[in-house]
Amino acid sequence: MAVKWTGGHSSSILCLNVNTEGLVASGAERGELTLWDGGGAPAGQLQLPKADDVTSVVFSPRCPTRLYTSHGETISLLDVRSLKEPVEHFHVNEEEINSVSVNETDNFLAAADDSGAIKVMDLENKKVSRSLRHSNICSSVVFRPQRPQSLVSCGLDMQVMLWNLQKARPLWTTNLQEYETQEDSPQSAGQFFNPPLAHSLSVASCGNIFGCGAQDGKVRIFRVTGVKFEHELEFQGHSLGVSQILFMPEAYWLLTGGNDGKVLLWDVSSDVGKQQKSPAKSLQRRKAQASASTRKDGKLNKVASNEHARVLPKLTIEHGEKVNWISCAEIKGSKRVLVADQSSSVSVYPLPEP
Repeated sequence: MAVKWTGGHSSSILCLNVNTEGLVASGAERGELTLWDGGGAPAGQLQLPKADDVTSVVFSPRCPTRLYTSHGETISLLDVRSLKEPVEHFHVNEEEINSVSVNETDNFLAAADDSGAIKVMDLENKKVSRSLRHSNICSSVVFRPQRPQSLVSCGLDMQVMLWNLQKARPLWTTNLQEYETQEDSPQSAGQFFNPPLAHSLSVASCGNIFGCGAQDGKVRIFRVTGVKFEHELEFQGHSLGVSQILFMPEAYWLLTGGNDGKVLLWDVSSDVGKQQKSPAKSLQRRKAQASASTRKDGKLNKVASNEHARVLPKLTIEHGEKVNWISCAEIKGSKRVLVADQSSSVSVYPLPEP
């Protein structure tokens, strides 16, 4: 059963984040921002100006008291020790921001918006250092752990992109429709109506493995190899779109949240972990596979699509409401998943130990 954290909001909660000290931030519709202690009691509240929806909250990886939040086209920096006026406002995006990420050295911030733009800000001199772009709404952008100059993004153009801050063009791009195959029936007939619009990204702590959740209910796992990435695995556990995806800090455990009201826990360590030790061999094997399947109905795609069957969720939480955001926290010594949905409360569920 879920424990509910209540009393912090009057509107639907849209985003969550947890700092290294266990403080939780939540952002909601109409400019509401709340801080929660680990016990689920509100520890501070703020009404952001203009009452724009708070679409993203991100704690600084280096300084747990600094909180970046996006509302409308604005990013505000807050000091959680005195939750009054924002310390600073940055207005660099022209349309509503959907996703914010700060790199682990805390010197760059990326903000993705409805126009498809990703504005990368140099936080030291407070200027935009790069403008990157998708051709449709950019739904998610994430800096890679251990690679402070590198980020991945995805959008409703069905594109997933790998970027380096030295370049204005993506290092590598893939269109999720490329992985649709004849084998995917009964989906394939309905694929037209349920295309793989990309909603959410998360990068594992190794920095090389990342996952993407899409509108077709599938989770796709990719591996970065140098200046490109490869499709490693895909599986389906949601009957509707995957709205949220989150790699947990240890191993290759992955949480997903869906529009079907489910939250699922996956363990993909046996699929990606063993290859981590020898990326060169993995690359040779993939090259061999790829050359053996250059036909349109390529065997490589068949290999990928058949993987649904053997990747099964480790835990299924029947949350019952469309999931807006998921986050992971350690509360009283054990792991919990925090879920935000259409309601004004945060739902908290226990997770098994790895």
